[in-house]
Amino acid sequence: MAKKEKTKHAQVSLNVKEAKQFLKHIIDNNRYLQQQNKPPVAVEVIGDSGIGKTSTIIQLANELDLNFVKLNLAQIEELGDLVGFPIRQFEVCQNDDKCLWIDEHAVDEYTKQGYTFTGKNRMSYCPPEWISGKSTGGILLLDDWNRADMRFIQAVMELIDRQQYISWSLPKDWHIILTSNPDNGDYLVNSIDSAQKTRFISINLKFDINCWSEWAEDAEMDNRCINFLLKHPELVSTNTNSRSISTFFNSISSLKTFDGELGLIQMVGEGSVGSEFTTMFTMFINNKLDKIISPDTIMNHESEEYILNTLKGVIGKDDKYRADLASILSTRIVNYSLYYSKTNKVEKSYIDRLAYLMNEDIFAVDLKYKIVKSIYNGNSSSFKTLMMNKTLIKFLSK
Repeated sequence: MAKKEKTKHAQVSLNVKEAKQFLKHIIDNNRYLQQQNKPPVAVEVIGDSGIGKTSTIIQLANELDLNFVKLNLAQIEELGDLVGFPIRQFEVCQNDDKCLWIDEHAVDEYTKQGYTFTGKNRMSYCPPEWISGKSTGGILLLDDWNRADMRFIQAVMELIDRQQYISWSLPKDWHIILTSNPDNGDYLVNSIDSAQKTRFISINLKFDINCWSEWAEDAEMDNRCINFLLKHPELVSTNTNSRSISTFFNSISSLKTFDGELGLIQMVGEGSVGSEFTTMFTMFINNKLDKIISPDTIMNHESEEYILNTLKGVIGKDDKYRADLASILSTRIVNYSLYYSKTNKVEKSYIDRLAYLMNEDIFAVDLKYKIVKSIYNGNSSSFKTLMMNKTLIKFLSK
């Protein structure tokens, strides 16, 4: 008899922005379901180590102003830390018409109030400490859940099914999100069977260089390092993930110049991102590409002539035009402008500098459209004055 193939469950691959939008919909939909007295839906976010699963969900909780609880199931040893600890309860009554179950430590108090025992008792569970005092909405993140012992996985199934565990329940507007590594042989994880998989929705989180570069700009990562990864996004892999890359970049960011410290950079790189990545990085330095002008200098340096000559020297022209470097700098200008507008008022001088760059024969026309539209669409309220600039309005109107 032919062996029956294992059922494969559909999974969609999303970048960080798409994943957050998807999760926001699930949370809104869960609120609707709870209003109908229906159980909310849990979501599993699958992705390689270091790709940003946990940080994405933390950002989401902050954006939605929700409580956030993270439990790393692979590091918890006592099941009670997840679901609470067992406690004996007794049924007591007052005046034969008011009966309730009380915890054993409350027996004396209720006896003084005139309650009598019915003789019935049961084992129950105290709510776990992590939910104590959190009555408003929140996200319960069960991190690395498929690395946990099977006892924890079964308990998670109970929570997902009914948002409760035996005698206690999650408050309304709480949402369960799981994170896991792929069950592809690269990670030490427990396989989740088909019956368990049908209890939640799964999505794959994928690396996206544009999302990463926006995050890196906000995180004020070293300008030279951002440029390098924008030039070589193909170097991101399972073994060289965004976490290890950030560790490498942060470990060398104090070096004022890279070209005089290649030996040190090589050692740090070998210990964090491996030889291939490090070799490409040293080639980047040898080609003087670590000295590419920063977006902060482009947008804020007092001399327009200096900016123009520097950009032309980097990007080139005609048959010497470096489309790759032009693309990197256009992305950096967009991301920096959006980052800048979060903490600074966008003055007329900033808009004038942008118009000056778009007037000059530096960037290809398609990149000019991309720069202006991306900046405006990214923060239209801060950059509304773009609409009043004759040079820039033409890049928005088509």
